[in-house]
Amino acid sequence: MFYDTETNAHGMAHDPFKAIVAPRPIGWIGTKGRDGIRNLSPYSFFNAVGDRPKMVMFSSSGRKDSLRNVEETGVFTASFVSRTLMDRMNESSAAVAYETDEFELAGLTPAPGRVVDAPYVGEAVAALECRVTKILTLPDMDGNDTDSHAVFGQVVGIHIADEVIRNGRFDLAVADPIMRLGYMDYAGMGPIFELKRPSQRT
Repeated sequence: MFYDTETNAHGMAHDPFKAIVAPRPIGWIGTKGRDGIRNLSPYSFFNAVGDRPKMVMFSSSGRKDSLRNVEETGVFTASFVSRTLMDRMNESSAAVAYETDEFELAGLTPAPGRVVDAPYVGEAVAALECRVTKILTLPDMDGNDTDSHAVFGQVVGIHIADEVIRNGRFDLAVADPIMRLGYMDYAGMGPIFELKRPSQRT
């Protein structure tokens, strides 16, 4: 089949786009407003976008509380979502009033950042502390603003729990991440295998 995205006439019960661009890591974004109110929200449009320096990005569909807070403070955290935290991550995705603290709502510990003034999930096996470098309202191909807003951040601090460090590596098999698929679907880790690049095969 083929369909153009302007008409979006795919004929399916649900739009398949996000199921095709999958799996995606979950950015569990922690922020705090100037008024001190904490926010914790999972974003499925999240990824690393550079390593010299270390950079990550999350994108908000619509102007949500996380976006408001990073615009005010210029900082955020991204906590790692393990399988053991899956249900509480889901609870933190509830559409609630700005004044609601999602850390409390999901029964999570708001650990204070060491470098940035933003909370991260104390129960997470890893977390990134980030300073905002750019916020972009994404334009469409005609140059018109959309309601998607990309937040880029430079990673200035990294937390890792001792129990997921094995043989000098962050052990993903132990950390057991959950990834976002399409629709309401999620996936965990399958068997891990190593694949060397062609230049490394000699």
